Amino acid sequence: MLLSTTDGDVLDAAEALGEELAAMQSDADDFEFETVLKQCNEAISEETGIQYDDVCDTGDCC
Repeated sequence: MLLSTTDGDVLDAAEALGEELAAMQSDADDFEFETVLKQCNEAISEETGIQYDDVCDTGDCC
């Protein structure tokens, strides 16, 4: 099943994820937060087919 999304839907989802990550960062230790952040980036890459570290030139840190 192919889902149709609008730019607004994508931006809303990204904003919600950013808010959740910001809240988690204040409660988690650095290792735990970095682990969750990497998992999010991997999931986004799998869904979109875009490698986050290639697009943002982050190297291996995210």
